[in-house]
Amino acid sequence: MTRISVPGAPRPQDDLKTVVETRTREWHFHIYFLLQSPTETAAALALRDAVLRLRRDGAFVAVPLHRVNKYPIGPHPAGSYEIWVPDSSFSEVFFYLASNRGNLSILIHPLTSEQRRDHETRNGWMGTPWPIYLDSLPTESDEVPLQYPELRLGWSAAPEEEISLDERRKRGAEVEALLARDPEAAPAPAD
Repeated sequence: MTRISVPGAPRPQDDLKTVVETRTREWHFHIYFLLQSPTETAAALALRDAVLRLRRDGAFVAVPLHRVNKYPIGPHPAGSYEIWVPDSSFSEVFFYLASNRGNLSILIHPLTSEQRRDHETRNGWMGTPWPIYLDSLPTESDEVPLQYPELRLGWSAAPEEEISLDERRKRGAEVEALLARDPEAAPAPAD
């Protein structure tokens, strides 16, 4: 009998400082539509207009690029547009798009200095995934490309607005204490 050895799965990162310092602070949502379909194109543009109205009215911060791609561009194989979202609005925008996308497919990825990895392995999809052309993306750059620094959100947020590690530990301990008697909530390992 041949024995096959399978390497162990990598251990998930659980160091608070490392996790906090390496988290992403900005996201892209790419809404795809078939260029040949007037119905799908209209649905994608209506969704974009709704996002713009909701941003104007204060529902969330989301910035669709002014440009709508009416042909494949970069890694994207179809008509598309990008919506930039800071981490502080991610949940609201994600839920809104998930609830209102209809049949449209949406690529979601973080915005970091590793664009190719962001699109290839750190991505997620709402709807049917599309093949994307990764060869056009750089593997790594020296810094994260800043978008909309005038908003002072995401990567452009002021350092004094950050929650300290000590404050995070305090909040974590408070959550653990509140959940200690709840039989449905798993306790954190004692280490």
